[in-house]
Amino acid sequence: MNDAVDVILSQWARARPDLDASPMGIFGRLTRGTRLLSRSAAERLAEEGLELWEFDVLATLRRAGHPRPLSAKELVSMTMVGSAAMTHRVDRLVGRGLVTREVDPDNRRRTLVGLTPEGLALVDRAVEVHVANEARLLGGLDAGEREQLAGLMRKLLLSLDDTLPEGPRG
Repeated sequence: MNDAVDVILSQWARARPDLDASPMGIFGRLTRGTRLLSRSAAERLAEEGLELWEFDVLATLRRAGHPRPLSAKELVSMTMVGSAAMTHRVDRLVGRGLVTREVDPDNRRRTLVGLTPEGLALVDRAVEVHVANEARLLGGLDAGEREQLAGLMRKLLLSLDDTLPEGPRG
């Protein structure tokens, strides 16, 4: 059975038989898979009253070791958004009552962002829904295939220097 990328690759083979378009197969599948998986995640999180970006910030705060807050700089380093976008996101989450923003008592130039009790409860519910949805989406792969895919993706991301510090310890 052919997927959508197989069709695209066969079109390139006909249009440009001199071109090795095989890298397009990998990147095309990564792109299409990301879009399909993100759409599914967004739909499930919307049922919990969250947008993907909201979940990303709340989950980052949660896994960093609640109740320890993070600085805005730490939040930016642990997500894939810039400081201006993070400021906007935190503003919106503060407005929803899901996070707090306070001046760091040890360094008045830093702002600390932490989960409110409502934010903690919401992200704890949402992460369960999110993980269950991801497991469902991976249902077409057996455990060995999942492990193999994870290993290959890790290798690719490391080759692209995609690393994070271990993160704050609380």
